[in-house]
Amino acid sequence: MSQSETVILGTSAVIERLLRGEFICQTRDEDGWRALQHPATRERIETYLNEINRTLVVVGEAEVFFCGYLTLGDNERKVISQQFKEVCQALSPLVDWLVLVQESTGQDAPLTQGAAVRLTELQGRIEDTPAFREQLDKLSRYRLFGSTSTTVDAQLKLVFKRLVELGYLIKPNPEKQIFIATGKLDYLYDVIRFIDETEGLSLEAQAETATQKDLL
Repeated sequence: MSQSETVILGTSAVIERLLRGEFICQTRDEDGWRALQHPATRERIETYLNEINRTLVVVGEAEVFFCGYLTLGDNERKVISQQFKEVCQALSPLVDWLVLVQESTGQDAPLTQGAAVRLTELQGRIEDTPAFREQLDKLSRYRLFGSTSTTVDAQLKLVFKRLVELGYLIKPNPEKQIFIATGKLDYLYDVIRFIDETEGLSLEAQAETATQKDLL
């Protein structure tokens, strides 16, 4: 297979992931992320996406990529409004989880892309601190996680399993209880900042403004 054919196949794979709604970052998809660092490849992908009313959206300094709408009609507004509502509904449990991890591990800042969380260490610290156990019990019962367990072990495993499914974490080695934060957290932080800046707008208006902001 020639180099050009390899590039085309790689580009197609990246486009497929973007259209599935995936977030591409170095942690979760290093090959796709590296491909998007090349201006020619990015232009090729953008050209294709524009033909189907999509565009490549970048979070941070080209650290995270995802697919957004190029122009907004009534149908697109309905879609992004629903997506934005879903993100807002998930904010409380996600923020509570981030706070719990930060406080229980003694970190000065929230998790960022590439940071590792060792589940056994986290579990030990939570079990040793009643306040952390209460925090975990509360957040694990959010609808996003839906735990009915009363044990720290089961609650933590369910929460982390769900966060992997949602794309905020990956578990590189299935034999080890080590999880790595993905670039989707960067997107979450952007959403939190945006909501803080536009407090008072309706969700529909926030969703549309957020999309337009991403296109600038």
